[in-house]
Amino acid sequence: MSCFNTYRDIYPNARLTRSPEGVLEVALHTDGGKLIFNGHTHEQFVDLFHDIGADPDNRVVILTGTGDAFMDEISPEGFDFFTPRGYDKIYREGKKVLMNILDIEVPMIAALNGPVLLHSEYVLLADIVLATSDTVFQDKPHFDFGIVPGDGVNLLWPEVIGSVRGRYFILTRQRLDAQTAKAWGAVNEVVPADRLLARAHEIAEGLAKLPPLTSRYTRIALTQKLRRIIDQGTSYGLALEGISAAEVARSMTQAA
Repeated sequence: MSCFNTYRDIYPNARLTRSPEGVLEVALHTDGGKLIFNGHTHEQFVDLFHDIGADPDNRVVILTGTGDAFMDEISPEGFDFFTPRGYDKIYREGKKVLMNILDIEVPMIAALNGPVLLHSEYVLLADIVLATSDTVFQDKPHFDFGIVPGDGVNLLWPEVIGSVRGRYFILTRQRLDAQTAKAWGAVNEVVPADRLLARAHEIAEGLAKLPPLTSRYTRIALTQKLRRIIDQGTSYGLALEGISAAEVARSMTQAA
């Protein structure tokens, strides 16, 4: 069991604030600006979501970004895709972070302040998704690095927007604007940027008024299928991603 005061200030890439009603806002960032995702944040978010899920005083969670993007930039710093032990770390963290998000047994709202070009699977595990007109979705870095998108986007996009659409989205690196994502079922509301967090808190405050067991068990009931999908498919997808990373490493060695 976690206590808010013990984890509130320990994550350098997450700014955590909680209202008296138990609405926890999690703003991802790097040095106060938009998040630059890297191997260190990959590791950090495993523990972040675990602590959030283990705190019984959290009644609703709002996940948002900082600056002009939710998550649109990645750095190789801290990643080791090309050795067995390095990729084993990525593999274990990649599995655990998704299950830790699902283990947050209170309603989750994703408030997307801009583009989501990587790790959109985090968003699709939320119960309510709010976006602005600047929000676009794309799975960009996997094919940029020449590796299989096997970290959960391969499982959740076909589930959310349909099998044919989801596979096209991944294979073509399609940029999906907010209105199209809403029409296809990946976004619930598109709101003005200056109203995004206010709308998220408005919804969250309503949910926080529910009896605690009602809101908690409703989240559990609504995510059972997602839990099965993640549990059954993530290990295999990440293993395929690792095999492709090994091939990229071999090609780089030969080229050198």
